[in-house]
Amino acid sequence: MKLINLMTYLSENPYPGRGIILGRTADDKKAAVAYFIMGRSENSRNRVFETTEDGIRTKAFDESKMTDPSLIIYHPVRLLPNGLLVVTNGDQTDTIRDHIAQGHCYRHALNTRTFEPDGPNWTPRISGVLKPDGTYNLSILKSMDGALACCCRYFFEYDHPLCGVGHLIHTYQDNSEPLPSFEGEPRRVTISAQSAQSWAEDIWAALNEENKVSLFVQLIDLATQEQDTVIINKHN
Repeated sequence: MKLINLMTYLSENPYPGRGIILGRTADDKKAAVAYFIMGRSENSRNRVFETTEDGIRTKAFDESKMTDPSLIIYHPVRLLPNGLLVVTNGDQTDTIRDHIAQGHCYRHALNTRTFEPDGPNWTPRISGVLKPDGTYNLSILKSMDGALACCCRYFFEYDHPLCGVGHLIHTYQDNSEPLPSFEGEPRRVTISAQSAQSWAEDIWAALNEENKVSLFVQLIDLATQEQDTVIINKHN
C-alpha cells in the first residue's frame, strides 16, 4: 500500500466523519495517537472533548441545544490498568474495557457489537487498541452495502510499526448521501509529529473548517510511557 501524506489526505476530504490514527514517530521513540470528530448537524457540532481520569469524553458544549445524546456522548479514549489504550468512535470503548477486564480480547468484545443504528447511514464503529510496546490494532464494524441484517467485522493488526508511519481509519468514504462507509484497509499515512502540539496543529489545520469539531492527540514515550497530550475544540 502506498504511503499517503496524512495532511494532504485529510485536507482533500471535506467529511471523513470520525477518525483514528495510530502509528510511530520518525525517531522510533514514541507511539502516536489521534482521534478527531466532525459533524454536519447542529447536534453533532455541539460537542467538546473533556479530559477524564483515564482519557477523554465527549460533552455537550451547550446543554440546552442537545437533542439526542445516544450516539454522540461517550468516552472515546480510555487507558486501561494493564497499559492498553483504547480509542473508538462510540460506547464500544467501554465494551472493550469490560471484556478485557474479564480476561477476553478486543475481538471478543467487538463480536458483541454492530454498526450504529442510524439508518440510512449505518455509521461504522471504528476502534483502535494501542499496546505499551507501540504495536496496535484497528477494526471497523460496518453494514454490507447498507443492509441492516449484515454486519461485516474487519480486524487489522500491526505487530512491527515502522518509524514515521501510521494507519488511519475513519467512518465515511466521502461526503455523499447517504454517507458511504469507509472502504478497504486503513490508510498507510505519514507520521510527521515532532511534538503533540505541532502535530495537533497540523491535523487541525488539515481538517475541513466547517465540519471539524474536536481533536485529541497524544504522543507516548515507549521507554517511560510518559504522555504528551493536546486537545483542540472548535468551541473553546
